[in-house]
Amino acid sequence: MQNYLIIGASGGIGKELAMQLAGSGKKVTATYNKNEPDFENPEINFHQLNVLDDDLSLDFLPDELAGLVYCPGSINLKPFGRIKPEEFVEDYKLQVVGAIRIIQMVINKLKQAENASIVLFSTVAVQSGFTFHSQVSASKGAIEGLTKALAAEFAPKVRVNCIAPSLTDTPLASFLLNTEQKTDANAQRHPLKRVGAAKDIAGMAAYLLSGQASWITGQIFHVDGGISSLKI
Repeated sequence: MQNYLIIGASGGIGKELAMQLAGSGKKVTATYNKNEPDFENPEINFHQLNVLDDDLSLDFLPDELAGLVYCPGSINLKPFGRIKPEEFVEDYKLQVVGAIRIIQMVINKLKQAENASIVLFSTVAVQSGFTFHSQVSASKGAIEGLTKALAAEFAPKVRVNCIAPSLTDTPLASFLLNTEQKTDANAQRHPLKRVGAAKDIAGMAAYLLSGQASWITGQIFHVDGGISSLKI
């Protein structure tokens, strides 16, 4: 039985991925921080976890992990001049330091498995550059650099890849999609004329965790409706 760890799986992409993995017979250990999961599945074992706790413990994990997915994130869209430097630091702690702490704690468990995989998340804004995205782009830009560095360091035992979505319909982005007009306006910005769904991103993550992606590492995948590369 293959075991997977998803950090931040009570909603959005993490929830969808947990359900996809469980549906294919995988065993999933999933965590949540403040938002308790609203679903149950016999193949998903939930634990409350704050990745920034001083006494962080993962003693509930099995000895071997086939994959790790780190989902925690934030979207704080404000003009650069209105973001305090300490807000950049707090965002970096959640999105980058949290990922680093978890990876350091489980890397030996991943190395016990064959074809182990780590999946991290960035944003299309790192490549494309959007107004009011300085905070999220700074943190996620660091994640993209971390992805490539760790992919080199962990090869050939553990693959490391990153997904960079555009706007996706999840609770985290609900304030950007809370009216029909907002949803339609955001859809029209994308060549495929819709915003992303959690299943779009989770499907790519599931692929990168699988043996079908066994020759892929150190890559940033833009799952973004074409917005990062197409102008139509």
